[in-house]
Amino acid sequence: MIAALLIAFGVVFVAELGDKSQLMVLTLATRFPAVKVLLGITVATALIHLISVLVGGAVAEVLPTRLITVLAGLAFLGFGIWTLRGDDDGDEDPEVAGGRSPLVAATIAFFLAELGDKTMLASMTLAARNGIIGTWIGATAGMVAADAIAVVVGAALGRRLPERAIRTLAGVLFLVFGVILIVEGLRG
Repeated sequence: MIAALLIAFGVVFVAELGDKSQLMVLTLATRFPAVKVLLGITVATALIHLISVLVGGAVAEVLPTRLITVLAGLAFLGFGIWTLRGDDDGDEDPEVAGGRSPLVAATIAFFLAELGDKTMLASMTLAARNGIIGTWIGATAGMVAADAIAVVVGAALGRRLPERAIRTLAGVLFLVFGVILIVEGLRG
């Protein structure tokens, strides 16, 4: 189990560096409190890798990744439009404006970004070869460690950039990632 954990940690950590979801985390951390973003990605990562290792442990090629990738891309387009539009009422509590909390936003966005991603597929493959529990723990820890770097950088940028610039950058990046995911899914 220790070998599976270490292998999964290393593979997922390296695979996540520079990935679109890591860039998205950096963007989220410029807009939302770092602790909530980190907690959101931890929850999403634990869930996504639990799903992937269970699927990988049972059947290596069960997930229709093309369809999931296109749906995730459409969701990203929605996140981009929502981010660019901003909140209409400036007197709402930013933590719960319109019922959207930073924790929920980070969790959902990150979960969708990782569906069908190379790290999910890697953890499926590793689980099929090395076992479920060690792979799940290692993959989750590796992804959270890589994305924690993006949270720290994003939080530092968020303190230095104007909120309108952050919102515009975040919205545009969500739209770009949405288009990339849709193209990836359609190319298959």
